[in-house]
Order: sequence, then structure tokens, then C-alpha cells
Amino acid sequence: MNLANKLTIFRILLVPLIVIIPFLGIKGVIYGIPITYLIMDIIFIIASITDKLDGYIARSRNQITTFGKFLDPLADKILVLTAMLMLVEMGKLPAWIPIIVLSREFIVSGYRLIAVEKGGKVIAASIWGKLKTVTQMIAIILAFIDLNAFGDCFSGKLSGFAFALNLVVTIMMIIQTIATIFSGYDYLKNGKDLLKD
Repeated sequence: MNLANKLTIFRILLVPLIVIIPFLGIKGVIYGIPITYLIMDIIFIIASITDKLDGYIARSRNQITTFGKFLDPLADKILVLTAMLMLVEMGKLPAWIPIIVLSREFIVSGYRLIAVEKGGKVIAASIWGKLKTVTQMIAIILAFIDLNAFGDCFSGKLSGFAFALNLVVTIMMIIQTIATIFSGYDYLKNGKDLLKD
């Protein structure tokens, strides 16, 4: 097994840690942020870095494998959806956001399966897909350290740094949700021929 695939597996192994940390009863705060939230955020950041790193290593060393092609996108989905569900559990994110993300992933995965069955037609990622990925990562990273819930910036109760942080998280979550919908639509539009038979 090459280094890129080992990093992908390492990323998947980090996911249960994100889930377990809140149950360990870690006390204390740093700059007003619970240490539990900071640890979860650091684990998510490390996992996100391995996502970029394993792809770079696989391409630069010409170590792209079928195993990697299968596991890498799966690891990304598991990581992002786990983080979002933990944010829902913590009361920081409304459930409809991960529901939209999950629905899009089911649609895209289904289209990819049909594409492979019909001769391996590749549906290229659109600008919406790239925008989704970037804004998703920023939104999740900042949401872990945001002490307020999605949209609290519009309540009139926040000010200063708390307001600015919550506003950025809320806007990034809205952008990633819109990008998720449009990137899913792009897959449907560009892959419509796959359903003709």
C-alpha cells in the first residue's frame, strides 16, 4: 500500500476521534472556546490537510490506484458529513444543511456508478464543485470555534468578534449549500445521457 492510500486511511481513522472527543469530559476553555471544540477542530484540520496531501502525493509519484480512486472521495464525504452532523448535535448547525449535502452526494455517487457501468464516462467537476469544497472546509473549521448557532448574527444580540465570526460562518455555510445544489444540478445536466436507454 502506497503513502497516498495510507494517508486516506489515516483520514478515515480520524473521523471516530471527532465523534468520541465530546464524550471524554474534557474541561477548560482557551480564549472563551471550550477545549473540546478546539480539539475537534484541530482533528478536522489535520484530516483536511491529508485530503490535499494524498492527492498531491498520488499524482506527483504516479501512484494513482483503483483503491485510492474509490476510497479518497469516500473518505472526504465521511469526514465532511461527520463534522456537519457533530455541529448539528452541538446546536451550531440546522439539520437541513447536511441533508442537502448528503442528498447531493447520493445523486453524484449514483451517477458515477452508472457512468462506470456504461463505459467509464467521467463527469468533470464544475466550478460549483470546487467552490463547494473550499467554502465547506472554511465554514466547518470556523463553525467549531464559533460559540453561536448558524444565523445568530442576524438576531441583533451579537457584536464585535462574535458577530463577525458568526457572520462569516453563516455566509460560508449558505454559499457552500448553494454551491452544493448547483454542483449536483451540473452532474444531473451533464450526465443526463447516462439515463437514456
